[in-house]
Amino acid sequence: MNRRQTLKLLGATAIAGVAGLPNMAFAAAKEMVVVVKIAGIPWFNALEVGVKKAGGEFGINASMVGPSSVDPAQQVKLIEDLIAKKVDVIGLVPLDVKVTEPVLKRAQAAGIKVITHEGPEQEGRDWNVELIDSVVFGEVQMQRLAKEMGEEGEYVVYVGTLTTPLHNIWADSAIAYQKKNYPKMKLAADRFPGADVTDDAYKTTLDVIKAYPNLKGILGFGSQGPIGAGNAVREKKLGKKIAVVGTVLPSQAKSLIDEGIVREGFLWNPTDAGYAMVAVAKLVLDGKEIKDGVEVPGLGKASVDVAKKQIKVEKIMKINKETVDALIAGGL
Repeated sequence: MNRRQTLKLLGATAIAGVAGLPNMAFAAAKEMVVVVKIAGIPWFNALEVGVKKAGGEFGINASMVGPSSVDPAQQVKLIEDLIAKKVDVIGLVPLDVKVTEPVLKRAQAAGIKVITHEGPEQEGRDWNVELIDSVVFGEVQMQRLAKEMGEEGEYVVYVGTLTTPLHNIWADSAIAYQKKNYPKMKLAADRFPGADVTDDAYKTTLDVIKAYPNLKGILGFGSQGPIGAGNAVREKKLGKKIAVVGTVLPSQAKSLIDEGIVREGFLWNPTDAGYAMVAVAKLVLDGKEIKDGVEVPGLGKASVDVAKKQIKVEKIMKINKETVDALIAGGL
């Protein structure tokens, strides 16, 4: 065998050896893409930080996409694109669980795992992960609103859309708690959509102030709802008359909280939520048994309802004058 033949044989052997190494560094990383409600707002920017952090830690190529407006049909299109791309896991923060159900089932039929957040009623998923108890989350915000209103008077409730799953569960829980515990309070009108877009909530609040001159409280579920409402209340110089309470991001709400317009905000850490979705995906991809008390990497032990495919870790945070600066310093 001459030198050329020897080198050719060694090269072929090396290539064959590399090709035969299963699950080693040469294997492609699993890919997960999280589809959120809308791209570009601070809440989901923070969630994206958690998605990417977890992806780096768990060796998953994890990223986030979202529609340009609050539109369930755009979410469906994004999911269809991910099915065609043959990603390993799709994450979803749903806008309308009925609209996204068929496309998620197609994803599952294609062998793609589906992890949702804020989607306890979403069909077509493997697991839904939450960082709060949904009923308690609505109730504690009503407790605060009632305190600010002196437990009497008219109030309104904002949600992202009338079909956004958790927003409406929180609203249902808050309203039910009010009816049971604060009979002198009154829901002035059925809930209003628009709490995912600051301008929408601002415009709605200006209309509400005109329509209900005796209004004493606004409860906003959706991180932009209390911001838009607070801006309108500030503009009309009604901060002492109308209390604003709801789900906010500390860095966005600070000035309104400092001025006493947003009396208190509530949330879980959106960065933790993004991290949790990828952490649960890692458990699923590794074939780990998920049962009550399971350790979710980076978040601790979780309560698990296997039958309902629910994973829950309690992480409610309160944002007020005493806590807002520390939460901002922590990255929120």
